Amino acid sequence: MNRLKSIEEWNALLENSDEQPFLLFKLSVTSLSSVTAKKEMESLVTDLPRYVVIVQMDKKVSNAVEADTGVKHETPQVLIIQDKKAIWQATRYQIKQSIVLDAIESYC
Repeated sequence: MNRLKSIEEWNALLENSDEQPFLLFKLSVTSLSSVTAKKEMESLVTDLPRYVVIVQMDKKVSNAVEADTGVKHETPQVLIIQDKKAIWQATRYQIKQSIVLDAIESYC
């Protein structure tokens, strides 16, 4: 997973999401559920590009994701972004490989 560190990186990804959907994983370094979700996301096998926002380090990016997608911030959280919109999302212990893969198959 590539880490998003700047608003400019986020804006570029969002703009390109018409051509290339992607997974966005938001996590907290102090959350046990984030640790569990991170393991699921790291071992996920998909062709979709995957990006991560570490909320404590990249709060401005996290806030921009919430503002631009209209999806209330939670951690951990996975979003599928396509056509400049969050078309699917899961939080906390819903973040399992099988659930994310089913969403990718259904929505992308």
